[in-house]
Amino acid sequence: MIIVMASRNPEDVSYVVSRIEELGYKAHVIEGVERTVIAAIGDERGKQRLVALEALPHVEKVVPILKPFKLASREVREADSVIQVGKFKIGPGLFCVMAGPCAVESREQVMQIAEWIKKCGAHILRGGAYKPRTSPYSFQGMELEGLKLLKEASEKYDLPIVTEAMTVEQVPFVSDYADIIQIGARNMQNYGLLRAVGKLNKPILLKRGMMSTINEWLMSAEYIISEGNTNIILCERGIRTFETETRNTLDIQAVPVVKKYSHLPIIVDPSHASGQWDLVIPMSKAAVAAGADGIIVEVHPNPAEALSDGAQSLNLNNFKKLMEEIRPIVEVIGRKM
Repeated sequence: MIIVMASRNPEDVSYVVSRIEELGYKAHVIEGVERTVIAAIGDERGKQRLVALEALPHVEKVVPILKPFKLASREVREADSVIQVGKFKIGPGLFCVMAGPCAVESREQVMQIAEWIKKCGAHILRGGAYKPRTSPYSFQGMELEGLKLLKEASEKYDLPIVTEAMTVEQVPFVSDYADIIQIGARNMQNYGLLRAVGKLNKPILLKRGMMSTINEWLMSAEYIISEGNTNIILCERGIRTFETETRNTLDIQAVPVVKKYSHLPIIVDPSHASGQWDLVIPMSKAAVAAGADGIIVEVHPNPAEALSDGAQSLNLNNFKKLMEEIRPIVEVIGRKM
């Protein structure tokens, strides 16, 4: 339920919050430009007790939330959320580019990539230190040493880091190094992991599961928000269909659908969606045109020798070409890079 306040006085808001909590619900206060609302989250069976709060003098009305994802929905928050990452913001009016290697392989590699993407205008350095691979015999990442190399590159080139945490146990020390913690497609419904990152005050990049509906994806975001962390960036990275010509199928219509139902920013991963480097630039253009808030792409100095996902990685010159070709589209739709 949403309790729409008639008063913005902090004491009045605090009183209504206490009444909500007395009824056994969690209260989430959302301060809008023109009004304050309180989302009451809990057992649906007792919602009639919340309706009675309309009798309070500082409450304008009590409105049911129709979507199963409550706190992630536009019913609770009409305005688009803006996520602060270092000096950069992800949200309306801006277009964010995250780029870097699928996996950190060496200091030389990550430094070369960081220097290049910074020169080309990227905003955030991506890189895998812990790699969830389909085969247990594939390269699994440099782990803690990889995190240290990412941090060194981040500090040298003034680029925030996004990297993945695969388990609850990894969350504390990944959080020490990363500016954004990625929850990968395979972990989208790892509810223990979602609750763990929900307790952090740090941006979370939540990738869509390869066989998950938009509703299931937003419910996973709800798990994070319900623990108190509202700093969530959604990432469409392709879903499994009957098509075999590409690694996955980029669900480009997910971008406007998510924008319709949720206030959370959404970016697109054309690298994992296509699995082919020559499709990354056209799919990035499609993401811009569809209204995405950014892209995350894989870049490697020599994709043929990459230890992970070389086939979908752009080389340095192709990344420069990507940035040159998407910039006019970003500008024509009224955004800034």
